[in-house]
Amino acid sequence: MVDTTHSAGIGKVYLVGAGPGDPGLMTLKGKTLLECADVVVYDALVSEPILAMINPIAEKIDAGKRRGRHSMAQSEINQLLIDKAQEAAIVVRLKGGDPFIFGRGGEEMTDLIDAGVPVEMVPGVTSGIAAPAYAGIPLTHRSYSSSVTFVTGHEEAGKYRPAVNWSAIAQGSETIVIYMGVHNLPTIIEQLNQGGLSLETPIAMVRWGTRPEQEELIGTLATMPAQMEAANFGAPAIAVIGNVVNLHEILSECRPQFPNTLRNGDALP
Repeated sequence: MVDTTHSAGIGKVYLVGAGPGDPGLMTLKGKTLLECADVVVYDALVSEPILAMINPIAEKIDAGKRRGRHSMAQSEINQLLIDKAQEAAIVVRLKGGDPFIFGRGGEEMTDLIDAGVPVEMVPGVTSGIAAPAYAGIPLTHRSYSSSVTFVTGHEEAGKYRPAVNWSAIAQGSETIVIYMGVHNLPTIIEQLNQGGLSLETPIAMVRWGTRPEQEELIGTLATMPAQMEAANFGAPAIAVIGNVVNLHEILSECRPQFPNTLRNGDALP
């Protein structure tokens, strides 16, 4: 249920996960909030079909951040949400994927609570699950994998000092899903290999997962950096490492259909 009250002159902020892009993966609660929002502060990776769900008279603010092109610092976004809650009843912070999975939703919620602003979290489908699924790669399978690790490959601009124990991950998980790891993938692969993971381990890169422009590269840890360079394959992309990637060849034929299209490009009746 959406709380539309506006008590004590302070509105409510909803941290809403928009999912990875396919509008069909947006939650019903998230869609309802967009339709009745007074203000929507949205990220760069939110797809156009989801932005089209926003109340047409709502104030729309692009706070999108991409590598090297930050339109607004995180502290500025947090303050913006606090300020807008003083003006509007329903403020939606619309974030790609899920706000609590490498989305800095916890930081935003903490600042809002500290400022006395009512806030609620509305989960979304995270790209680390959805993108592999749309590529025909199950993250778990009784014959291939009973464990999954989700990890970020992101770093501060201009340097890479890994806070992640890649050696432990190499030895402790049968499937590894890496967010924001395109730029540092060669270094990550080197560290995984030093931790004992064979360079023959399968890896899939899924770019723009769940969207019509979704692209995939399938290879091994040894071959993937060269494959990416040859294909000019860049962010945003999810990396999936492990033997489950071998199922792509079989299961990708049954991937979800994009709205109003067939795999051969013909329109649906």
